[in-house]
Amino acid sequence: MANNKLLVDERQTDLGNFMVGRLLPFRKKRQVGPFTFIDHMGPSTIGNGNYLDVDQHPHIGLSTLTYLFQGEIEHRDSTGSFQLISAGDVGFMTAGKGVTHTERIPQTMRDGKEYTMHGYQIWVALPIQDEDMDPRFDFYPKAEIPNWKIDDLDIKLVAGEAFGKSAPLKGYSPLFMVDIFANEETTLDVRDQIEGEVAFVIVKGSIKSDGQKVEAGQMLISKTDHECEICIEKDSQILLFGGKPLPEERFLLWNFVSHSKERLKQAKEDWENKNFPKVPNDATYMPFPKPKK
Repeated sequence: MANNKLLVDERQTDLGNFMVGRLLPFRKKRQVGPFTFIDHMGPSTIGNGNYLDVDQHPHIGLSTLTYLFQGEIEHRDSTGSFQLISAGDVGFMTAGKGVTHTERIPQTMRDGKEYTMHGYQIWVALPIQDEDMDPRFDFYPKAEIPNWKIDDLDIKLVAGEAFGKSAPLKGYSPLFMVDIFANEETTLDVRDQIEGEVAFVIVKGSIKSDGQKVEAGQMLISKTDHECEICIEKDSQILLFGGKPLPEERFLLWNFVSHSKERLKQAKEDWENKNFPKVPNDATYMPFPKPKK
């Protein structure tokens, strides 16, 4: 791999009955644009008592972006929002000064049958001036997501601005997230199509860059800001994401993101002291994780 790119492999994590693959952050690169955390959920088979149930847990200083290829997630949060997020929809919860939420497989899928769950949950760090904004939840159904073709590529603009188009989901700083499927082997040149740092997550299939093959479960990051050309192999799907980096470093502590380590410490204390807002009619509580020995 050329020295102007970084190659990242998913690290598998067990989330109860569900396996996720973590792509970001990693040691050599903590963020790509404002994107600070990427979990690949599945593809996993659920059913017969094996379900995704993430109990009430907190966030500050970020927005969570949920995007599914298969399955459905029931989202509830402390703003009172309730939303079923299905394949192709985009859920965007902005934590700001503090929010709690749950993520579960809906009751309609707890019928003894087996289903496939597959998608991504992504954290987008907020600019300093928005870190303490009031929390909110925004939902963008599949029908509202811009989609078009470029040669043999099917393209969906999940968020932000790219390829001269704009998605309903803007975010709070310049960013982009694009879902691309190749019907035939195609070369994609993103120069002048996006602005800022750029990463390619291979969902399925593979791409080639500088003569090296990058396969599903890997992420390729360009270190030269948007100047990148790749060959996408037939029947491959990738997520293209990035944007302009935030000017200040961001720190992570569990589910919290902030430019201030003191703010992270305060959020930890607030959660342990039960001082966060609560999801209505939900008594579950996810304790702050104990340090690993």
